[in-house]
Amino acid sequence: MLAEAQPVSFILTAGRSAAKPFYAGALGLTIVAEDDFAVTFALAGGAQLRLTDLPGHQAQGHTVLGWAVADIGAAVAELRGKGVTFKIYEGFGQDGDGIWSPPGGGAKVAWFCDPDGNVLSLTQFG
Repeated sequence: MLAEAQPVSFILTAGRSAAKPFYAGALGLTIVAEDDFAVTFALAGGAQLRLTDLPGHQAQGHTVLGWAVADIGAAVAELRGKGVTFKIYEGFGQDGDGIWSPPGGGAKVAWFCDPDGNVLSLTQFG
């Protein structure tokens, strides 16, 4: 049953007033609903993302949501043009755009944060 259901992802935020414009503006996600508890955005393929308030929320250091992109260089450039800053992790050997290529090739990954510090990513699969 769940293999055919549309997924809903949740990202916690300490304050939607700062996070909502980031997801709608910088990331270009369409708002489909909003209530006292969350703002819901449309994702590809009918999936949805609920940005949910949690007072005192503290972001963790791991990726909470990512997107598969066809051209990571173009996606990074587009988001940079909208003010998104990409993370550089010490010792990862990322390029000047913050794109990491693992030894031996394969996927390329770039990480960035929302206003709460939640880590998001872009991945171009090999």
